[in-house]
Amino acid sequence: MASPIIMIVDDEIQIRRLLRVALEKEGYKVEEAVSVDDALSKVYMVRPDSIVLDLGLPEKGGEEFLKKIRESGSKIPVLVLSVRDSEKDKIFLLDSGADDYLTKPFGVGELLARIRVLLRHSSPEKTDVKVKIGLLELDFGTRKVLKEGKEVRLTPTEYSFLKLLATYPGKIVTQTQILKELWGPNQMAESGYLRVYVNQIRKKIERDPGNPEILITEPGVGYFLKTDS
Repeated sequence: MASPIIMIVDDEIQIRRLLRVALEKEGYKVEEAVSVDDALSKVYMVRPDSIVLDLGLPEKGGEEFLKKIRESGSKIPVLVLSVRDSEKDKIFLLDSGADDYLTKPFGVGELLARIRVLLRHSSPEKTDVKVKIGLLELDFGTRKVLKEGKEVRLTPTEYSFLKLLATYPGKIVTQTQILKELWGPNQMAESGYLRVYVNQIRKKIERDPGNPEILITEPGVGYFLKTDS
């Protein structure tokens, strides 16, 4: 099996060197870009399996890159590196097309773990199971989610979140279980993570995100997908 390709988009040569050494040590192939234009010119030729994106790029910020590739329909998972750590900023990053984010300064071990999670979430399914819940239909084989027959564009992490809940329709999946399954055991205390992702998913799947009918919160416990029965 070919080694996954990780594209690093960062204008700081020290960061690129650090990440290249760490990623190649784990068996990944590495491509580099130093600006938004550079990254856009390479991403469709290289076709990376994941992207590590610094927001503080010269001339155009990383948000511009996210906007461009998401508008093109690309579903390449993107891990953003950012000094921003407020919930408002995280929501903005997710709205811009990020799949995950890591606040600077960061540990290389955690970055590698998050890349493994993103690659796992975006890998092809090996089942043709379909699940229908209210307005939604999830096709595990094609990794598509349909709302009233129309495809909903989800990031790999958003899809994995919904898939986990759809595996237990009508049953509460605890915050601890969700965090462990999606981001690993080291993130089990990050309940704020879930609120951000749930808000973004509701904007895409609910008729009225402020009054959800599908993705329901069980306060202090977790989340579940409400079935018709």
